Amino acid sequence: MQVEAVTKYVRMSPSKARDLAKAIQGQPVAEALRITQFNARKGAFYLGKTLKSAIANAENNAGLSVDDLVVEKAHIEQGPALKRYWPRARGSASPILRRTSHIRIVLTDKKPAGK
Repeated sequence: MQVEAVTKYVRMSPSKARDLAKAIQGQPVAEALRITQFNARKGAFYLGKTLKSAIANAENNAGLSVDDLVVEKAHIEQGPALKRYWPRARGSASPILRRTSHIRIVLTDKKPAGK
């Protein structure tokens, strides 16, 4: 059975969190929590928060045991960008994109396939 949690509109560039999401993919839930807990990056905080939400969904809504859960997918998707401008010389302006992210974590109780 699959259980998912989504955190939307996180004020963080998706490229800064994708490598960490790739690191927790395929890991047991306890190991993935440990990875996000002891990483000082901003993306680790939001990934951990979404992971805890997915674990709570699995326990309360689906009645699954936490010990059997594995992170099947961890995706960081592009959200809308806030458009800002930076003043430049001679009255001109440079555009700035303040990017946002959507974090999606899917947990499953199936064992990962061997390589």
